[in-house]
Amino acid sequence: MIAIYPGSFDPVTYGHLDIIERAAKVVDELVIGVLVNSTKIPLFSREERVHLIEATTRHLPNVSVRTFEGLTIDFAKKNNAGLIIRGLRAVTDFETEMQIAQTNHSIEPSVDTMFFTTSLEYAYLSSTIVKEIANYGSDISKMVPAVVADALWAKKNGEDV
Repeated sequence: MIAIYPGSFDPVTYGHLDIIERAAKVVDELVIGVLVNSTKIPLFSREERVHLIEATTRHLPNVSVRTFEGLTIDFAKKNNAGLIIRGLRAVTDFETEMQIAQTNHSIEPSVDTMFFTTSLEYAYLSSTIVKEIANYGSDISKMVPAVVADALWAKKNGEDV
């Protein structure tokens, strides 16, 4: 079974990695899909986000990282995935995610969605929160791996990642 886990991952957090590690245990291959959204300006470039995810998932031999634009369901089909992995932090995420899953399934009935609830220790965590806290110079070591924290500090200081 091939699965995709799509997202912007700007940047990847311990919450994302929690879902990645758990999903990698239940599928043969997990493709992390880094979404390139033309309506948003990410902090990290597409290449930087791919690099950070690859650096933090090296220990998972069945995980790969690719970028995509457009519909998630098209990315799933392109990668021969029968499953889309989504994380749920709170009940409020469920309604939106369920609607997206049903829409994807109506477009391509051979692709299902599997939801993973985020572990409680990461339920509050989002990339937006991490960037905000880092912007003010506070400790983010419990939110992101060291390589990601270093990249955030480099960005904050105008340095290359």
